[in-house]
Amino acid sequence: MAAPAACSPTVIDRNGVTVRYADTHASDLFEQQITARTKLVYAESPTNPLLRVIDLRRMAALAHAHGALLCVDNSAMSPYLQNPLDLGADIVLHSATKSLCGHHDVTAGVIVAKDEALAEQIYFLENAEGRALGPFDCFLLLRGTETLKFRQDCQQRSTQTIARFLAGHHAIKQVYYPGLSENSDYDLHRSQARGPGSVLSFTTGSFEVTNAIAENAKFFHIMVSFGSVNSSICLPGNMSHASVPPEVLAQRCLPADLLRLWVGIEDVEDLIADLDRAIHQTGAHSS
Repeated sequence: MAAPAACSPTVIDRNGVTVRYADTHASDLFEQQITARTKLVYAESPTNPLLRVIDLRRMAALAHAHGALLCVDNSAMSPYLQNPLDLGADIVLHSATKSLCGHHDVTAGVIVAKDEALAEQIYFLENAEGRALGPFDCFLLLRGTETLKFRQDCQQRSTQTIARFLAGHHAIKQVYYPGLSENSDYDLHRSQARGPGSVLSFTTGSFEVTNAIAENAKFFHIMVSFGSVNSSICLPGNMSHASVPPEVLAQRCLPADLLRLWVGIEDVEDLIADLDRAIHQTGAHSS
């Protein structure tokens, strides 16, 4: 089956660059995917949307041993909760649209490099291609960063409470969240981050039930992005990851009934009541 048009290799191939997908969660198996041509390893931790934690120290060591750079997408954590450069990464990316801004009124990105010479190269390309924010966008982004600590402290406390509620709910099959002690990545995440963040995912065992929860929720607004002060809900398989090539999805074992939550600053009891009502309306409570 051909990859969707959105994923067709029509841009970077012209520069002789090829991209291969590999599972970074199993670092020993991932090392076998590195070749003499590998120049950059791109990883994300925790991953979106299954919240799997990557051993960033190990990943940096593997990349450097093969003469490659490590780039980490740190959007789910933000600099407040995780600093990949301190763990060995060479480049860190942030979707500043998300937590750094925190109000869903800016589309922006941040690239941070550990090496000054590398930073100069990136800056030259960004400047040459005209990728610069306007003054007002910069103002809004800087405004958002001023409340980053307070927002994230509040939001991840609520997320922890909601994760516990869902983990104990008989209608929920599995909860994916590195802040739960029963999560297999719990200790690893604690060793490289200062908190579990405000994203969690869960399954119900039924796509119909999952879809109904998303539609029934009132405080959790359906949207692809996350990171705002407002809570959001997303079906990754139908939304954020709908354009991922089928063969890649098959490798990742992305459940069709997976539901991803971003927890905002609303009262946590209101959010739990909203989820409980949304689940109850599906009839899953009686199963």
